[in-house]
Amino acid sequence: MAKFPESLLPPDSVFQARAERRRQMIRVVAIGIGIRTLIVGGELVGATLFNSSALYMDALSSFLDVACSLLLILFIKLAERPPDTNHPFGHGRYEPLAGLQMGILLMVVGAWMLVHQVLQIPEAHAEALDKRAWLISLGALILLEVCYMISMRVAKRYESPALAADAAHYRVDSLTSLFATVALLVAAYVPEWSQVMDHIGASAIAVFMLVMGAFTAKGNVNQLLDRIPEKHYFDLVRRAAKNVAGVFETEKIRIQMFGPDAHVDIDVEVDPLLSVDKAHRISQEVRVAIQKEWPAVRDVSVHIEPYYPGDH
Repeated sequence: MAKFPESLLPPDSVFQARAERRRQMIRVVAIGIGIRTLIVGGELVGATLFNSSALYMDALSSFLDVACSLLLILFIKLAERPPDTNHPFGHGRYEPLAGLQMGILLMVVGAWMLVHQVLQIPEAHAEALDKRAWLISLGALILLEVCYMISMRVAKRYESPALAADAAHYRVDSLTSLFATVALLVAAYVPEWSQVMDHIGASAIAVFMLVMGAFTAKGNVNQLLDRIPEKHYFDLVRRAAKNVAGVFETEKIRIQMFGPDAHVDIDVEVDPLLSVDKAHRISQEVRVAIQKEWPAVRDVSVHIEPYYPGDH
């Protein structure tokens, strides 16, 4: 009796790509934590010295993002754990779960800040703020926008909605710093509007937090609910499968994406007269070809179908 053929393994480049993804994502998040910590310290000092609600709210937003980023690093590592008996599809959903929590936190804090600041506006009184206060929020704005661009570039490169959610936090923080800068400038040079503009700026920050929180939560919910990914992923899988010798055509393709993982289910058509052994070999080659083309694919289920010309 013939020996059962050994399973084909994907090339080392697949595992190297996954490891590089994790390393780059953690590196970007860690850099952001360091920068945000400096910003929080500077803004808290400024809020205390200049008695500014806008600076205080800006610092609070950045502090919450530091906590979220620490949580994200943990979830990135958990998401890369391999499949086990109780989790045969891996642990990739940890990433969108972290992103969803970050989005919800943004919305909750934004709602609380908005209510608090709106209630403070009627009690506002004229009081000129120090004309240097806005420089703190301007410096934070520049640093946060740079962090946003770096994080979003890495998030898009590695297709991570959780890191995109973290990048969205940078964009929220940079916009909040922009509003804080404008509010502090008006408060410094138009004393009769000082406290009102300070609270209005903080309220605008809260609104942006609500909007961006909803936006980031939605992107991660899509992955948790297995929403169909973009068309180019299907084209990539189909092209990789059809490049395998012996595959005449592909039929149904189903893709699940969550965090660092993707799972592919594909029907391929082969010569109906092939032996089971040869058809099985082709199915393994299809799996390896897809994983080589798209390293995020954790597993591929290949269904062999007979090919008949004119069947489509």
